[in-house]
Amino acid sequence: MSWISALAELQQQGQACVLVTIIEERGSTPRNAGSKMVVTADRIFETIGGGHLEYKAMELAREMLATRCQDTRLERFSLGASLGQCCGGATVLLFEPMGQPQAQIAVFGAGHVGRALVPLLASLPCKVRWIDSRENEFPEQIPAGVDKVVNEDVIDEIEQMPAGSYFIVMTHNHQLDLELTAAILKRGDFAYYGLIGSQTKRVKFEHRLRERGFDEALMARMRCPMGLAEVKGKLPVEIAVSIAGEVIATYNAHFGSETKKGESRVAKLLPASRRS
Repeated sequence: MSWISALAELQQQGQACVLVTIIEERGSTPRNAGSKMVVTADRIFETIGGGHLEYKAMELAREMLATRCQDTRLERFSLGASLGQCCGGATVLLFEPMGQPQAQIAVFGAGHVGRALVPLLASLPCKVRWIDSRENEFPEQIPAGVDKVVNEDVIDEIEQMPAGSYFIVMTHNHQLDLELTAAILKRGDFAYYGLIGSQTKRVKFEHRLRERGFDEALMARMRCPMGLAEVKGKLPVEIAVSIAGEVIATYNAHFGSETKKGESRVAKLLPASRRS
C-alpha cells in the first residue's frame, strides 16, 4: 500500500500514525529527498531505505505515538558515523504526527444509562464500541463514530480492545457484570475500569473476586461506584454526565503524565544543542 493510501485508510479508522519524510540528503544515501514512510504502533507502509536509519526512524516515530506527541520533529542522521551504514552520507528526516490521540472505550450495556452515556462519549476525542447481547435495546439512531456490537457472548469482546482501553460495565445482569469484571481485571492493562452500582455491590464483588484469587491492588483499580461524586442525581442523564466527567478526568491526567515522561525520553535522542 502506498503511503498516501495508508494515511487515508488510517484516518478513516481513527488510528494515529507518524509520517516520516526525507527532506534533505547529503552525500550517498539509500533514498532520495521526498521519500516517505508511514509508521503506526505495529505496522509500516513504504520505506525510507531500510537498514539502521529506518530502524531508528521507526523507533522514534513509535516513541512519539506512545507519548501522544503532536509536535513535528526534525532529526539529522549521519549514516556512517552514528548508524554504521555503508553509504556514509547524511540525511534529515521530518516526523509528522497524524491523527489525534483517542481513548478507546468499550461500553457494555444498552440500558437507560448506556443510552444517555454513549452520545456524550461520542462527542469526545474517543472511539466507542457499544456492546450488548440484545439487539432491541439499542436505539434506532446510533451516534456517529460509535460501533454497535451485538454479541451473544459479550465477554468475547474484551479481548478485541487494545491495551490502555477504557471499560465501562452497566449490563442488566449482576452475574454478567461479575464475569465481565473478572475478565477485565485479568487483562490488567486497562487505563480505566468503571462498574455501575453501589458500594454494597462493590463489597459483594470484591468478596467473590478474592475467592477467585484476585489481589487487593488490582481490585482497587476498579471504580465502583463510578462517576464523579460531586455530580449528584439518579436520573440516567445525571449518572451519565458523572461517568463521562470521570472518564475525561482520567484521560486528561493520563495524557499529561505520558506526555511529560515521553518528552524526557525523546530529549535523550536529540543533540544537546536542541534540548533547551
